[in-house]
Amino acid sequence: MVRVERHGVASGQSSAPRPDRPEDHVHSPDRDVRPVPVRDQRVLHDAGELLRALAAPVRIAIVLQLRTSERCVHELVDALGVAQPLISQHLRVLKSAGVVFGERHGREVMYRLVDEHLAHIVVDAATHAEETARARTGEDADDGGQETETA
Repeated sequence: MVRVERHGVASGQSSAPRPDRPEDHVHSPDRDVRPVPVRDQRVLHDAGELLRALAAPVRIAIVLQLRTSERCVHELVDALGVAQPLISQHLRVLKSAGVVFGERHGREVMYRLVDEHLAHIVVDAATHAEETARARTGEDADDGGQETETA
């Protein structure tokens, strides 16, 4: 008896499609598979730098604080329970990345977000992380149809 093999599987054995093989990859019929225009390399680089600047829990918390109103360093220290030198260091990173803007008012510098897009990026990431955590812990992901937003 001759055994015919397809991709290393003898006939008569189940051969589930493997997405790592192009010949086995199947697209959903309703999915648009046309290529998306590639952004300019400089834009992609700048977006990566922005995401790197946001990639620290304290900086994410700072952005979430600043999305509702401007704050000075001591207000961020009180709200986040983080030491003042650490808050200042993270604000320097966010400022150099163009995420926050600081404006001096007397002896204090008031920090605010440069634009609302930045708050959306962080809120969406935090919401996604919350949903993923709920799914991991087996909590019911259905919250009654209400949208949640991280404060």
